[in-house]
Amino acid sequence: MVNTIQKSLDDKSIVKDYFNATGFERWRNIYGDGQVNKVQLDIREGHQQTIDKVVNWLKEDGNLANLTICDAGCGVGSLTIPLAQEGAIIFASDISSKMVGEAAERIKQVMTNPRNIRLGVQDLESIRGEYHTVICLDVLIHYPTEEAAQMIKHLSSLAKSRLILSFAPKTFFLTILKRIGEFFPGPSKTTRAYQHKEEDIVKILQDNGFQIKRTDMTSTNFYYSRLLEAVR
Repeated sequence: MVNTIQKSLDDKSIVKDYFNATGFERWRNIYGDGQVNKVQLDIREGHQQTIDKVVNWLKEDGNLANLTICDAGCGVGSLTIPLAQEGAIIFASDISSKMVGEAAERIKQVMTNPRNIRLGVQDLESIRGEYHTVICLDVLIHYPTEEAAQMIKHLSSLAKSRLILSFAPKTFFLTILKRIGEFFPGPSKTTRAYQHKEEDIVKILQDNGFQIKRTDMTSTNFYYSRLLEAVR
């Protein structure tokens, strides 16, 4: 048990340090409109597809205005901003203070006096409160399944009605692709990348009182993300 807790702390420290140092500039460029290489451009486009799918899901439901939403692992605000522009009440947090600072700057650029957004620097398991919908995109890739299970359990306790997650699916093809990529360190390399079996994530959600409502998959050349919407 002690080893598990220590490993969780180690993984969080690695992610926090990475996104407050070399990873910050790299991913700020990827999530922005700066000049990037072909791999990073592909990842940017894939990530934006995932963002667009989630925004479209919530808009289709017709109740987005004044909906309370927690954007857990908000990065530079790619999801927070369009949801807030639709009138949702957002609490957005990230483990990286630099990412949260960048999100604040981007919000100021596109929104005047955004009273429906609150920002915080927190890891997933430090978030408190109660929200209609909790969303966690492209975060679980940084943690092994046993740690992801604890994070999902905590996020589930915050969500009154819905939890939306994305993760890198564990398939034979993607496992081989990941192993090949590990031989080519460079500007596209990130922290340790963990894949998860979809049945494992679904089981974790079910154990925490949720059932799957909608699913989707984003696949580009270098970005693979499985999207699940779970409801109570």
